[in-house]
Amino acid sequence: MKLHNYFRSSASFRVRIALALKGLPYEYLPVHLAKGEQFQAAFTELNGDALVPLLEVDGRRLTQSMAIMEYLDETHPTPALLPADAAGRARVRALSQSIACEIHPINNLRILKYLSGTLNVDEDTKNTWYRHWVDVGLQAFEKQLALQPHHRFCHGDTPTMADCVLVPQIFNAQRFKVDLSGFPLTMAVFHACMALPAFQQAQPSACPDFEP
Repeated sequence: MKLHNYFRSSASFRVRIALALKGLPYEYLPVHLAKGEQFQAAFTELNGDALVPLLEVDGRRLTQSMAIMEYLDETHPTPALLPADAAGRARVRALSQSIACEIHPINNLRILKYLSGTLNVDEDTKNTWYRHWVDVGLQAFEKQLALQPHHRFCHGDTPTMADCVLVPQIFNAQRFKVDLSGFPLTMAVFHACMALPAFQQAQPSACPDFEP
């Protein structure tokens, strides 16, 4: 397997966690998003979306982190990233999408660059934008966790796809100095995840292309 990714990309981070949880080795191929390497012909010929992650596996090129994680779960079912029951799978997907579809798209790198570059938004205003939408999204996430009995992870006592999605978002929130004190359930899950080797080895600082 070959994973084209960027150390700071939260979507890439999700897939790195999933691969680590399943113990799957892969070749790490960095694509520096901040330098625009995703727009170079060598990469766009592989992925017309010019986005990471891109996983090359079994002669296929897979894109979109959620789809990649579900592919990995179907082809390497142990340990499972989705529960065995339909209701559990629906909840894990909903928790995952509440971050991947509601928070991340309006705060990812290309959106922030558009705000500062094209719209000439100053740094403080851009960061206020970021923090606002993370706060709104995590408030909803916290409420979803509170609707069911608390467990060690997002759903149950083993990590699922929802944990793979949550942890990168918290890393980004910390980088932008979001106040996370109002999300005790969410942060308890985050700390439980970060106690596991798979999450530690997938984090940005452990990546070969890491930049402080």
